[in-house]
Formats: sequence, C-alpha cells, structure tokens
Amino acid sequence: MAKTAVVTGAGSGIGRAVARALLGDGYRVALAGRREAALAETAAGVGDALVVPTDVADEQQVEALFETVRAQWGRLDLLFNNAGVSAAGTVADLSVDDWKRTVDVNLTGMFLCARQAVRLMKEQDPRGGRIVNNGSISAHVPRPASVAYTATKHAVIGLTRSISLDGRAWNVACGQIDIGNAATEMTEPMAAGIPQPDGRIVAEPTFDVRHVADAVRYMAGLPLEANVQFLTVTATTMPYIGRG
Repeated sequence: MAKTAVVTGAGSGIGRAVARALLGDGYRVALAGRREAALAETAAGVGDALVVPTDVADEQQVEALFETVRAQWGRLDLLFNNAGVSAAGTVADLSVDDWKRTVDVNLTGMFLCARQAVRLMKEQDPRGGRIVNNGSISAHVPRPASVAYTATKHAVIGLTRSISLDGRAWNVACGQIDIGNAATEMTEPMAAGIPQPDGRIVAEPTFDVRHVADAVRYMAGLPLEANVQFLTVTATTMPYIGRG
C-alpha cells in the first residue's frame, strides 16, 4: 500500500518541491494551503494528489483537512509541517496584528496540524508515523527586523522536541529541518542584496530547492525506530556561520 502524506504550504516554494518529490516517490499526498489554484498547479500531472484548501491557523479547517485524509486513505504516514509567513519589522515598530498573524500561522498552525496528525497516527493500525517540522535558520539566529518570524521559529524547536517526547508512546517520530537560502520565490530578492546585521546590503547565495526535497525524503524514508532530530541545510557560503 502506498504511503500517505500531508504537506502544508504546498502551493509554492519548499512545500511544492517537497510535495512533488513525495508524489514522484509514490506517496499519496494531501496538498494543503490557502490558494486552491496554486495547490492545483502543484498537483498537475504528478501522482496521486488531493487538493485540500486550508488555512492552518483555523482550527476547524485543520480538523477538516485531517478528517478528509482519514476518510480518503484511512491513515497518515507523514506530515511535512511547512506552512509559514513572514512579517518584516523590528521589536520597536512591528504591529500587534502582524505579530499575531505570524504566531497564528507559524506556531499555532504548526501545533494544530501536529495535533491532528498525532491523533490520527496513534489510532491507526499499524500505529505511528512521522512529522517533519520546517524550522529555519531563524530558529537559531535572526535576521535584522524579523522579530515575529524569529520568535516563532525559535519556538518551533521546543514544539519539535515536545512532539518527539510525547510521540514515543504512540510510535510517532518528529524531526525538524532548518533551511537557509533555498532558491524559491521568497529568496529571489537575495540576488539584489538584503540587509545584514552591520547595515550593509549584500547579495546572498542560494541553492536548488530540490536538495531540500531530497533531505525531507531522506528523513521520511527512515524506519520509525530511527529519527533525524534536527537537520540543517544551507547555501554553503551564506552568512549563517558567524552571522552578526
């Protein structure tokens, strides 16, 4: 029987690349995201995909997503918990609305998806499954004017560790991938230059997003008795080591 997966934020970027890679490997994949047309583009011509428009910050929509997976396929083997947003702003000028929206999607949304995934995985037969959370280099060090994004991504580390610990009782493995400068629509401005901690504007290198998909495929392909707890993949010469 083919394995099943849910990929959030599947309409573009890293989510799209990972979803297509899993579909190419024979997974049945539920594609979640807010834009139905973008999800349909991800699904076009690649494997057994299920388009499920979902705002991960909405508890009822997340519950409906996982109920659809349960009704359609009867089980869930993998959640790639990827959906996220970024709001630029320093601690002095970020609006409360932008703060709350970032927390709602990047942290609460990730919790809601993990909660429903674990509930399904612990009840299915055979029991268990895997969750891969998309952290970020910002889970370790910030960029300038990124207080909300950085705070939520630091919190994802705690979420990942807690799921890993709680999940032991139900054979649920949880790991985190932290990505720096994969080439997607989001990183296109890096070629022209982005702000650095010393005030300079510097062009930064990127790397092919397919390497992120390959890394997630590796994590997902392990047997449940083995787990990659944290994996960091970056452009080799990006200003991460020694940032600041």
